Amino acid sequence: MDEIRHDGDARDLQTWVASTYEGLADLLASGPADTWDAPSLCTGWQIRHVVAHVTMPARLSAEQFGAEMAAARGDFTVLSDTVAARDASLPIAGLLDALRSPVLHGWQPPGGGAAAALGHAVVHSLDVTVALGRPAVAPAEAVVAVLDHLAAADGAVFGVDLAGVRLEAADTAWSWGDGEPVRADSGPLVALLGGRGLPDGRVLRRR
Repeated sequence: MDEIRHDGDARDLQTWVASTYEGLADLLASGPADTWDAPSLCTGWQIRHVVAHVTMPARLSAEQFGAEMAAARGDFTVLSDTVAARDASLPIAGLLDALRSPVLHGWQPPGGGAAAALGHAVVHSLDVTVALGRPAVAPAEAVVAVLDHLAAADGAVFGVDLAGVRLEAADTAWSWGDGEPVRADSGPLVALLGGRGLPDGRVLRRR
């Protein structure tokens, strides 16, 4: 996600990344323990699996990640599912510490830069907050920046079909496209563009 538009530079994006993960940690730390076992927007993953996934950079060194990738035969989806299934059982305190880790806050996907780091943080944080019916923990500007990027790519990033669809944000003056209106707050719209289904059953067509 290297085309996110913003008024500052990569440091601003990375600040939004840190704020998103800190906000997610605050939300989960203040909730009941069974929140971690609630379903997320990621099919088959509970909240704890999402957190285990996004905090991989805080736990795995480059060498460890390389070993995991080799074990997965180069398939990142297999790696993600394997690590999430294994590390979801880690102590909650450790997962919260990982969400607050400066290593995670400064991490960027190889070749993706700060923009990709922001997209990863925002989309997965929404996997938690939208599923729980809670407000987004990412800064509002960050959510809209990711929304802009995913819409400008015409849904291609996550393989959704936006033909004949008009997206309308209910919480800000944002819209995109022409056709059948799909209206929701900006966070749920990002989730829809991320190929997720909303708790109310709405989902965008796949390509």
